[in-house]
Order: sequence, then C-alpha cells, then structure tokens
Amino acid sequence: MCDYDMYKMQIMRRGVGPKQLGSPLKQTLSPQARRDKAARDLAYANSPARKKKRAENQRLRRAAKKAGKNIDGKDFDHKTRTFKSVASNRGNDGQGTKKEGNANYG
Repeated sequence: MCDYDMYKMQIMRRGVGPKQLGSPLKQTLSPQARRDKAARDLAYANSPARKKKRAENQRLRRAAKKAGKNIDGKDFDHKTRTFKSVASNRGNDGQGTKKEGNANYG
C-alpha cells in the first residue's frame, strides 16, 4: 500500500467524504470558505503593490527575452533585482518572510 492510500484511509476514518479528499496538498474548504478565500486572494493580487510588482516583472521579462537571456523557470526577485529560480525566490533566502515586512520595492 502506498503512502497516498494510507493517507486516504486516515482521512476517511475522520469522516471526510471521498469528494472532499482531493490531493494531500490541497486545502479542503467549505464552499463558503472557498469563496471567501478567493475574494481575499483576488484583493491581494489586485493591491497596488502587487500590481506594481507584476507590471515591473512583465517589463523586465520582456526586456530580458529581447536581450537573449534564458529566463525559463525563473522569477524576478524585487529585493536583489535579479532573476532567480522560483525555489530560491521564496522565503527571503532562508531567512523567513517576517523580516521582510512591508518592504518598499520602489
């Protein structure tokens, strides 16, 4: 029996239906909670700071591609102003995100 089968058995013992099971990494939310989370996520994605970062990222990616740079699988790090792998661009380079706070990225 694989780990995922064991996971399914543990979930079913807790009384969660098979439709709510999904992936072991996916949140199982009620329909109301799912709608609330979608609204929060959308509000965050459309905040002025996120819009500014998104526009900057698009501008820089287009310029890098035009210059012939290979940026496949990389994201722009607004702190170091360089393209980094997606994995290394998470969590403030191993320092966690608390220290970043509401950093002003220009």
